[in-house]
Amino acid sequence: MKRVLTGLERLTKTHGKLVEGRRVGLVAHPASVTAGLVHALDVLVEAGAMVEILFGPEHGFAGEAQDMEPVGGASRHGPRGIPLHSLYGEEESTLSPPADLLAGLDALVVDLFDVGARYYTFAWTAVLCLRACHGTGVEMLLLDRPNPLGDAVEGAPQWPDLLSFVGLVPVSNRHGLSLGELVGLTARAEGTSDALSVIPALGWDRGSPFPATGLPWVLPSPNMPSFDTAAVYPGMCLLEATWCSEGRGTTRPFELFGAPGIDGASLARRLDAMDLPGARFRPAVFKPTFQKHAGVACGGAQIHVTDLAAFRPYLSGVAVLLALRAEAGERFSWREQPYEFVSDRPAIDLLAGSTAVREGIERGAPLSEIAASWESGQREFERTKREFHLY
Repeated sequence: MKRVLTGLERLTKTHGKLVEGRRVGLVAHPASVTAGLVHALDVLVEAGAMVEILFGPEHGFAGEAQDMEPVGGASRHGPRGIPLHSLYGEEESTLSPPADLLAGLDALVVDLFDVGARYYTFAWTAVLCLRACHGTGVEMLLLDRPNPLGDAVEGAPQWPDLLSFVGLVPVSNRHGLSLGELVGLTARAEGTSDALSVIPALGWDRGSPFPATGLPWVLPSPNMPSFDTAAVYPGMCLLEATWCSEGRGTTRPFELFGAPGIDGASLARRLDAMDLPGARFRPAVFKPTFQKHAGVACGGAQIHVTDLAAFRPYLSGVAVLLALRAEAGERFSWREQPYEFVSDRPAIDLLAGSTAVREGIERGAPLSEIAASWESGQREFERTKREFHLY
């Protein structure tokens, strides 16, 4: 199998002059590595860049923080002593790099492994970095990587009043774009393309999922430990907006799901009866070690992907919400706490991108009726995104 070369590896092989002798900042996380597991920081230093500041997205530069856990603003990177600044603090204003930290840089290098779902916030950190660079003379150099979920699209772009840090511009829930393509789409819409340069990956067949790339999986965030997790995430992330556990605090986040008092066998039978493409459900009992229902046994199920090509993660996630609502009855509830700095709209609406999913689940609508609410928007986005393809 011929391996894909990431933008980071192409920088080392053929594009090193783009950073040699230049004053650069770096936005990265643990998965910002070559196929040989050399981190982007070391690559830049070896290429002759003068790395003056590091930026960490949600979860931190080292990837140690849990979801929505603020990371302190300023520190230093231990091994090299380079100033390190968090782009995920206590307030929404912390999500963008401050102008004074960009001043004096020639370029801001961004190498973030994205997982192909709109809710994964690294894409929006990249967009905010581009907005911050625009008009300052600082070039944003994005080192592209394959979308691990391939080219398929699911879901409709979100309504304008439901834009947030889990989707700053309208795109489908499973968007089918690489990070470079997604930022390129945003740059065109916002008039910031002049500040953006992208080094594409080489050799990626955009219809192929991550296992076909020949690249190692390095967890980009604490609860994204494997490709199996990423495959289900575009649907199972919806459970973050509920009382039910999405499996955080277990060794199978987003695959295990449930809550105290749920009959896992009944739940799995209900879901299997929906005949979801490429998926089966196994009854399970699990005890989260942190977050929802920590230390309490939860009845539920595990989703197993049996046919990756046929599997529809977003449809499956909505089906899981329907089944959990039916099994839990009045105990089922939506998240009421603020979600990604938003407190005036339900988290489920921010994730789904409209009110249709929540309202359909609340009235017990058939899955087919709820799915019909996003079909036209999905088709439109499938057409729109093609003009931004780099592969």
